[in-house]
Amino acid sequence: MEQIKAYLDQMASISEVDWNFFMSKLQRRVIPKKDVFLKLDEIENTISFIESGVVRLFIPKEDPDKEITFGFSFKNQFISAYDSFLTQEPSAYQLQALTETTLLSITYEDLQAVYKKTQIGNLIGRLTAERLFLLKSKREQNLLNLSAEQRYVKLFKERPELLKVIPLKYISSYIGVTAQALSRIRKRL
Repeated sequence: MEQIKAYLDQMASISEVDWNFFMSKLQRRVIPKKDVFLKLDEIENTISFIESGVVRLFIPKEDPDKEITFGFSFKNQFISAYDSFLTQEPSAYQLQALTETTLLSITYEDLQAVYKKTQIGNLIGRLTAERLFLLKSKREQNLLNLSAEQRYVKLFKERPELLKVIPLKYISSYIGVTAQALSRIRKRL
């Protein structure tokens, strides 16, 4: 719980009363490696803070080699199928733990109570929405403005630890190339 408090304390001062109420609504979950913890067409009912681990956001396909990975989330970040969470409608994608992942989760209903009773709830909602918007915008800009090789180099520079924990087939999907094309890019570099 101290990790999420330290993260939120960087953004704003949180009263002890608000913090205690918020903390009482959080549930720690440990997700095993490779577990898909939100499946296609399920309604996302939580926003979670990653204490440890790596989560992949992806669109499943009948052929697992054709799955589309469009995002990763890491330690000290919030994760959710946020569009499904906001609308309470079925998700069009899945969330998978790529490593054993520890989450602090709050349900939709509990977050609504936090919004009504505290100042911290609005902060968490705003920060989550801002983070997800910035990630989406950055990804779209990279796909439109950079070559596959430039996207790979940028990803490697920004997150070198990715290559140690994320299979290359997910990285190739994320940067928008086949596994074979990624192999050629890696050879050139």
